[in-house]
Amino acid sequence: MNPKVDWFFDKASAWQEEYALLRDIVLDCGLDEELKWGCPCYAYQGKNVVLIHGFKEYCALLFMKGALLKDPKGILIQQTENVQSARQVRFTNLKEIAKLKTSLKAYIHEAIEVEKAGLEVKLKKTSEYPVPEEFEKKLKENPALKKAFKALTPGRQRGYLFHFSQPKQSKTREARVEKYTQQILDGKGIDD
Repeated sequence: MNPKVDWFFDKASAWQEEYALLRDIVLDCGLDEELKWGCPCYAYQGKNVVLIHGFKEYCALLFMKGALLKDPKGILIQQTENVQSARQVRFTNLKEIAKLKTSLKAYIHEAIEVEKAGLEVKLKKTSEYPVPEEFEKKLKENPALKKAFKALTPGRQRGYLFHFSQPKQSKTREARVEKYTQQILDGKGIDD
């Protein structure tokens, strides 16, 4: 146990017992515990394997490369259609975790083997994502914006493309593009 991570468990207003059991299960698999993204994260030789996080409706173990796991129990969930690599196992009570304890350890050990083997999830390239016509128009009108967008990391580019594509109405898409134009020109991601 890493004392720097204790605050996450101490401050939790919900899921305390569930978090404690998940922590015991993961640590029993020989992973190093750190705090990343405000959550307990467990790594094998510096490579993130799994993290514990919680939401209002559930708490979860998130496998960083869950898409590569076999999932014989059918318990891995893709959070959203845009998540390419990570997969969650969700829980709503302590009994669910206890019931799956042996299986969770097997999944964690498989995830460790994925890291040992150096396997990587083949991610879609940014060029494979559709560019909303409102953003495409703005890029054509503003060469500096086009250059700044291309200079962003692929993850930041995808973040903008997802955000700009979500609204059903063109007017809303245009407003989003307008709102974030300066941020793109400044070389920042959508959440920076």
